[in-house]
Amino acid sequence: MNPLKDPAIVYLRVLLATRVDRLRTDADRSRGASAIEWAIITGILALIAIGIGVTIKKKVDDAAANIQTK
Repeated sequence: MNPLKDPAIVYLRVLLATRVDRLRTDADRSRGASAIEWAIITGILALIAIGIGVTIKKKVDDAAANIQTK
């Protein structure tokens, strides 16, 4: 007896295949993926900006500490 031929398994496979096919062909999917891509890009750019800001602050603090006063 093949367990993959069980009616419940066959039904679940068809249901899953239908949903996957619907996700692949859905027109709204491209907008959702685009929004996710923009969120990821924005997050990466924010991390880069924070890293640059921290580096600049560190260099300014080091330069300020090396200033000779009378």
